[in-house]
Parts: sequence; C-alpha cells; structure tokens
Amino acid sequence: MRVKSDDWNFVRASAAIAALAVAGFVFAAGSEAQSAANYPTKPVRIFVPYGPGGVGDVTMRILAQKLSANVGQQFVIENRPGAGGMIAMNGVLGAPADGYQIAQVGNGQSIAASLFKKLPYDVLKDFSSISITATFPVLIAVPGASPYRSLKEVVAAARQNPGKLNLGAINPGSTQNLSAHLFRQTTGADFTIVPYKTTPDLVTALLRGDVDVGFDYYAGFQGELQDGRIRVIATSGDDRDPLLKDVPTARESGFPDYIVTSWNALATRAGTPPEVVKVLNAEINRAIAAPDVQEKSRRLGITPRGSTAEEMHDRLRRDIGKWREVIDKAGIPKQ
Repeated sequence: MRVKSDDWNFVRASAAIAALAVAGFVFAAGSEAQSAANYPTKPVRIFVPYGPGGVGDVTMRILAQKLSANVGQQFVIENRPGAGGMIAMNGVLGAPADGYQIAQVGNGQSIAASLFKKLPYDVLKDFSSISITATFPVLIAVPGASPYRSLKEVVAAARQNPGKLNLGAINPGSTQNLSAHLFRQTTGADFTIVPYKTTPDLVTALLRGDVDVGFDYYAGFQGELQDGRIRVIATSGDDRDPLLKDVPTARESGFPDYIVTSWNALATRAGTPPEVVKVLNAEINRAIAAPDVQEKSRRLGITPRGSTAEEMHDRLRRDIGKWREVIDKAGIPKQ
C-alpha cells in the first residue's frame, strides 16, 4: 500500500512540531538550570513582618549582611509589620516566583493560621520553605524579690490559691501569651492570665509585683536580669539557654510536656524553581554557620541554626496543629 504524499507531509509536519516541542522543553529546562546556577543576579528583598530595631529585625539584618558578603548581591531588608505578618507575606505572593522576594516566617505564621478567621493564603501551600534561621525559648521569670524559686513552687502556690496568681505576657495571640496559656493547660493549675500591650509594660508590671510570673524572650528581660530585679526560674526550650546555663528548662523542672521553642525562618513563593530554593538554602546555612553570625545572634538570646527545606515545612505544619489546639482550649476569639 502506497502512502499518499499528503500523508507524508502530515507525518513530516508532525515530526517537526514534536522536535520543536522537545527542543523548546530542553531549552526551557536549560535556561532554568542556567538561571539557578547564576542566581542571584540582582538584589534579593527580604520582607520582615516586624518594625526596625526589634530582635527579629536585628537578627535578620545580621544574616542579610553575611549573605550579601558571601553571594556578591545585596539582600535588602524591607520592614512590613502589621496584620499578623500578612503584609510581609503578601509582598512575596504579589511578586514573581523567582526567588528574589523572600519572607521571614516562623511561629507567628503558625499561630496566624488558627488565630485569624480567614487568611488570604495557605502558608503551607502558597509558599516554598527555604530554611529555619534561628530558635529561641521563652523565659519564665519572676520579680527579684519573689518567694518562688522554681516552677514547682509556682504551680503549688496556684493550686493552693486558685485564680490568685497572675501570669503576664504581651498581647493575646503572641507566642508569649499562648505560652502562658499552654503552661496553664499543661499544669492544670488555675492561673489568671494578664495581657499587656508591650514588653516594657510587662516588665514594669513584674517590677511592681502586679503579676507573679512573666513570659517573654531574653531580649525583653535582658536589662533587668543584670541587676537581679527580674529572676528567670525556667526556660521553655528542649535544652538550656546558652546565656542562662544555670537555669533549668521546664522539662527539667518536672513539666516534661511544656516545651515551647520559637523560631524564625525564610520562605519564598510556591512555584519558585527548586534549584533556586536549593541555592538559597545552601547560602543561608553557610551564612548561619559563620562564627560572627553565631556570636552576634547569641548575644541577643537567639540560637542561629539552619535546616533543610523539608525540615522547616514539617516544623511549620506541626506548630500549626500545636497552636490551634492551645487557641481552641483557651477560647481565644478568632480575629
């Protein structure tokens, strides 16, 4: 059977189209790989959900400075505080998925997933995790003149006087505030939780004796720890705080289920080429390991540490579930 010339023309045309398609795919794949290999070729913006001068901002600037020096391109901090981190996250979502816009994420986003009635994004699906950048515990402190020397003494006093002991922390929905709620839920003791607008307000309340126990980070209590006006009786992490080696963890103090480790991390928009994410992960981990970054961060009560992208994503997922349960049990209204 002879094949008609029209049929041959169709076959030739189809083969040509297929060849062009394959060539296009190979070219696109090659271009993406080349782009990843050269990344970054221009400044990278880091959207920080806090105002200038805070610990979250300062530690990210330390990291950005090291990244800029290592990579040869500027990593520029853009402060976008407010709305539970949504302003910073939307800055990434509104930009191309090319790795040139990344956001600082962490505990705040895992809490926001349950604290807000509706978010304009799904933090697990709409973002690509890059790496954890730092971890830090919550400090559990009492006034310097407090009779309580340990967590067991605090809990025992609360059980003897239900509702009489006050736990102070900053605004509802913050990690510090939810840490106080988790402490009440974990111990089963009847504490009254008193919210404050800012850390200085909480510190003033502790110094005046308005609250019996305060929950905040090292940077918040640092000034008063030096002269003994505030005393830390426990920390909330898995291990002892390097700056407070003589202070036991809550787990060492007899409360093994009370563990709170806050963390910061970086993420970019979902759909960013995997090779770009790999470059970012490698450079971030390299910068974090630098001795000067370690030293500067530790002075602020932060333990700098990196991770794989997968580890960060899993941490975010687990913490969303953890804080959702705390929020629901505490009856904190959604915003």
